Amino acid sequence: MKISYECGACFLRQAREAMDLATDDEDLKIEINNEIFKFLATTFKKGTNSNKTGSYIHNLVKNRTNCPDPYINEKKLGNEIALKYLPLAKNILKENDTLENRVKIAIVGNILDFGAFELGDDIEKFIKDALGKDLAVKDIKPFENSLQKYDKLLYLVDNTGEIVFDKLLLSKIKEYDIDITIAVKSKPILNDACMEDAINTGLDKFGEIVEIGAGTVGYVDSEISEEFREIFNQHKFIISKGMGNYEGLTEIDLSNKDVYFLLCAKCTTIAKDIGVNLHDILLFKK
Repeated sequence: MKISYECGACFLRQAREAMDLATDDEDLKIEINNEIFKFLATTFKKGTNSNKTGSYIHNLVKNRTNCPDPYINEKKLGNEIALKYLPLAKNILKENDTLENRVKIAIVGNILDFGAFELGDDIEKFIKDALGKDLAVKDIKPFENSLQKYDKLLYLVDNTGEIVFDKLLLSKIKEYDIDITIAVKSKPILNDACMEDAINTGLDKFGEIVEIGAGTVGYVDSEISEEFREIFNQHKFIISKGMGNYEGLTEIDLSNKDVYFLLCAKCTTIAKDIGVNLHDILLFKK
């Protein structure tokens, strides 16, 4: 996906957040900001790739601060909190355990910033409210048809915390006798899930975990490894979690694949691109 004018402020907000997590050196932060301003001054224009731009900025912060994983504590906390709420989500599903509700739970994981929650917060109400909300785009029937049609699936995960709730959808998918390959980032970026995060939350119980060969914001086709490209090309059925993967996958030809996007439209640029309202939750085939 290409940038909109709104992306500029978002890039700077994320850069500030990453710098604050990576270093306390105020002078260094000013230097890094200066470099980011210069970079955006030459690259921020119509037609610029959003994921590549965000990836450059985050990697610049990591390199200049000598901090390879600014979000390491946030990622661990997100998984820990989400794991505490997993039994609650399972109990809620006992009341109405449908494929659609499993999809909604997986999208709830995409909405929640688990690192920002305390255990006293009313997560139960949040989850129940989300389950009561209709999917703005609901390609459940085609999705179930694909589950019945294919014998293997590539599942592109998104954030830590969120991956804990993915387990509920993955366990349902396993009932369709599908071999699942779960793709994670090779290097830390933002709070995206890497191999260690996925194994620590038990995703390896549902399928083989592979790395995409890069540490990019979402999916960037030019950055993935040849090993992962072969895996990607071999799969005709793909589930893509989150906005970053949506932004990246819409840059490439998917005409020979059944790709399903599970996400919440958390920014107006994404919402406009898809044709939905801000904060809508979606399962749609592209």
